[in-house]
Amino acid sequence: MTTPYTNCLPKAILLLLLLLAATVTRLVAQQPGNAISGKIVDAKGSALPGVTVQVKGTTTGTSTGPDGTFTLQAPPTATELVISSIGYTPQTVTIGSRRQFSVTLQEDVKSLDDVVVVGYGTQKKSQTTGAISSVTSREISELPISDPRRALQGRAAGVDVTQAGSRPGQGVTVRIRGRRSINASNEPLYVVDGIPLAAGIDDINPNDIASMEVLKDASATAIYGSRGANGVVLVTTRRGTAGKTVVSYDAYGGFSQALGRVDIMNGAEFAEMKRESRRAVGNYDDSDPAAADRRLFSAVELEGIEQGRSIDYPSMLLRTAGIQSHQVGVRGGSEKTQFAVSGNFFKENGILKTTDFTRFTFRINLEHQINDHFQVGTSTLGVYSLNNGNDSPVYGGGRFSPFGGALNENPLGKPYDEDGNLIFLPTPDGLRSNPAAEVVPGANIVETRTVRLFNSIYANWKITDGLQYRLNFGPDLTNERFGSFTGSKTNARRLAPATARTEYGQRFNYTLENILTYNKTFKDVHTLGVTALHSIQRDRYERAFIDVNGVAAETQEFYNLGQASTFNTPGTDLRTWTLQSFMGRVNYDFKGRYLLTLTGRYDGSSRFGANNKYGFFPSVALGWNASDEAFLKNVSWLDQLKVRASYGVIGNTGIDPYQTQSLLSRTTYAFGNNPAYGYRVGSLGNSDLRWETTATGNIGLDFSLWKGRLSGSLEAYQANTSDLLLYDQLPISNGFTQVLRNVGRTRNRGLEATVSTVNLNTAGGFRWSTDVQFTRNREAILELFNGKVDDVGSGRFIGQPITAYFDYEKIGIWQTDEADQAKGFGQAPGQIKVKDQNGDGRIDANDRVVLGSQVPKWSGGITNRFEFKGFDFSFFVYARVGSMIRSEFHTAYNRLAGRYNNLDIDYWTPNNPTNDFPRPNVNQEEPIYGSTLQYFDGTFVKVRNINLGYNFTPAVVQRLHLSGLRLYTSIQQPFIFAPYRSKYKGIDPEVDDQVNAGQIPSVRQITFGLNAKL
Repeated sequence: MTTPYTNCLPKAILLLLLLLAATVTRLVAQQPGNAISGKIVDAKGSALPGVTVQVKGTTTGTSTGPDGTFTLQAPPTATELVISSIGYTPQTVTIGSRRQFSVTLQEDVKSLDDVVVVGYGTQKKSQTTGAISSVTSREISELPISDPRRALQGRAAGVDVTQAGSRPGQGVTVRIRGRRSINASNEPLYVVDGIPLAAGIDDINPNDIASMEVLKDASATAIYGSRGANGVVLVTTRRGTAGKTVVSYDAYGGFSQALGRVDIMNGAEFAEMKRESRRAVGNYDDSDPAAADRRLFSAVELEGIEQGRSIDYPSMLLRTAGIQSHQVGVRGGSEKTQFAVSGNFFKENGILKTTDFTRFTFRINLEHQINDHFQVGTSTLGVYSLNNGNDSPVYGGGRFSPFGGALNENPLGKPYDEDGNLIFLPTPDGLRSNPAAEVVPGANIVETRTVRLFNSIYANWKITDGLQYRLNFGPDLTNERFGSFTGSKTNARRLAPATARTEYGQRFNYTLENILTYNKTFKDVHTLGVTALHSIQRDRYERAFIDVNGVAAETQEFYNLGQASTFNTPGTDLRTWTLQSFMGRVNYDFKGRYLLTLTGRYDGSSRFGANNKYGFFPSVALGWNASDEAFLKNVSWLDQLKVRASYGVIGNTGIDPYQTQSLLSRTTYAFGNNPAYGYRVGSLGNSDLRWETTATGNIGLDFSLWKGRLSGSLEAYQANTSDLLLYDQLPISNGFTQVLRNVGRTRNRGLEATVSTVNLNTAGGFRWSTDVQFTRNREAILELFNGKVDDVGSGRFIGQPITAYFDYEKIGIWQTDEADQAKGFGQAPGQIKVKDQNGDGRIDANDRVVLGSQVPKWSGGITNRFEFKGFDFSFFVYARVGSMIRSEFHTAYNRLAGRYNNLDIDYWTPNNPTNDFPRPNVNQEEPIYGSTLQYFDGTFVKVRNINLGYNFTPAVVQRLHLSGLRLYTSIQQPFIFAPYRSKYKGIDPEVDDQVNAGQIPSVRQITFGLNAKL
């Protein structure tokens, strides 16, 4: 429900933040000093934008514009300028009496030694021994997204990201180097500012992220022990820096439209399909079609045929939707205290009416150096979000999905009367109502409200030179409320009393870590780093729900359930778990050339059996900086060549709490003449259950050539997972059919490549660079609970991926001249022909085969960036090739029975002997072997993003009293190239399993934005 003040709230917050920004700007502008200006160029004389120019020993500073120029007000006491930029060697220049400066920065090939975030610390790139992919803030900011996980797609090799559908606020599926587990989780671990999360990163504002590192091999992930088997994503948010206070305003707005539409039959095509469904059974007399039509069609359908009516119901549910984001940030600080504060308002309306997502976020990152030995800091995130139309976060389900009904609806019906009033029943069909009624305001409500407060608090004590102690504390509190309401004039209720449901969930998770680190270099050749950790993480999640029938007044929605006529059984639940860990890591290098990393973690989890609470997870990694050897030192075109190898064992603790224990279930019985309740054992426990364990071997090569013009990494790996948590079958005479045990094995093998090139970098300022990522992963089941034997009932097969499609193989449609052969299989011309795999002259369960899997043969992304005199242009293309998808669209909307509308497909008739789709038939609910119609090539190529921007010159920016201004426009997903769309009437093949029947079309999104700095 809204009030007149609701829409004013984001504007009020924005106005407050802008006033704050203006105040800070005035204070900065009032600082006295001398005007200093200059230009920064590289060795070729090309202007360098974004270079930091700071008065040494002060917070006064600025950055160069697109043409490499800068101006600043230096204090009268200023003596030196410090000029620095990533990829270049910093310079310090004396000011003296000079007011104009021309400085040339030299490329720093050792930018390969830039610091990257690893588990519990940082390392130089040249010293890392694990497989790590990075996504920068620049790549994240190019996409107008609400979920930062979407920025990983095609940008990090080895990471498979899919988003089924285009609902605002909808989550994504992330898989790092494939799936390992059948019953346990395959989700990676997310760590934000050093704190492992239990509630995910959906609530984090992507604009606040400085970088995302993906840890993929055992050397990188074993440090997280029992949670690292599925990979680790480290998220680092933006921090403050000593220097000039920078106030920024970043905003964009735009609109979304359906990218294509589902091709269903129009009125005439539906009428002919309905006729053909009767011809197939001899129940339509073509000699007198008028009389046959009168017997076949209802009065409203006959009227529709006569008037040429064809109602486009899906278009009644869709709209052109808006999107907007506004963010104000303030960053700066002194040598002792640094801060970064930001506030963001994001709103996205869905193309499906009444769906939307709104989020307010506020972040403050603060660090303070108390003295030479003590430092404290905090990273605090506050989030409030409102989501309309998505699943319940507490119990799942409840998604608002009327689109399928619109596809099914008879296009000959009459949705509105002559006065424009909605007709609830457009046809006499007893199971269908008007799809337009589903999007009448208040008819269907599916609403989630979330409040989250996340903190990462630390204190750092420098005990002595090289020895430090750090305390991390990360409390994370989330409150969720889900409410749903279904009115009487909806297809779900069909004029029955309205229903409502309310669910509540509260999670409190905290992490407490004690970290001791020691780093020392001996005799300038031996460098030793030691990390020791003790950690405790505890999670408590409470849930409750109640649902009712017969809401007294529909305006009450789900806010006054006590007045309902019928109460269904309520439910409550509590789930808690605790993880205690001890970890040690040793990093050693000799002359920066030979590298060694040893890691061991000892985890204890409350989720596992009493006899196996603790597990040990070790890893070892070696690295060789070959380019530092004497025989390669003088190779001018070689900047860096590093070889890496690692092996380790990591675990997967991703099962529900109490799943290892015997649980009780309530039962009913008769106590005399009265009903009574009791309890029985509902599931068998297993006190010997332990972690699933993944042993991973990885070989990697890092390289940089021609002063960074060509750089990248190559990876090859194999991961063997054993002790799978699977249900073993039991004789039913025991009273139970299954028990959870550690049985079974899986394997993943793969290749990855990341390549970056600088294709052109001219003296005139034109620059063209390219980033390419490639991933190839093969997953396979090696053993199941019964050894190397297929589990056909569960759809699991030795040597195949975890999800394999097992069905009959469609080889065409029976034709008229094959009538006798079809009869031998109990079929007739016009029906689906499937292959007799064993040649026994009959079709039975033995003729089913593995058709394919949703695992692609390869996936990858390519980003091209162009820069010239203030203009920047980029485009990003993502491809997923060689997968098979299962499309519920082609079963739910392809029944060909003549009752519901149908996909506009090429179906068989005696005069149209196609091999694509079978003949309509009124006597069958769906075609015989109709399941074979749902398997398609899932290959696609998507142009994910096209971005064009312009950075205004310093002269213009200064006249506006700003320090930087950029305007840009971007197009998200303008094109999808896929046979599933172009040939088979599908929507979008980007799914991790199946295209759901209620999936709404993909969207094309166009936005316009600006980035301003004061």
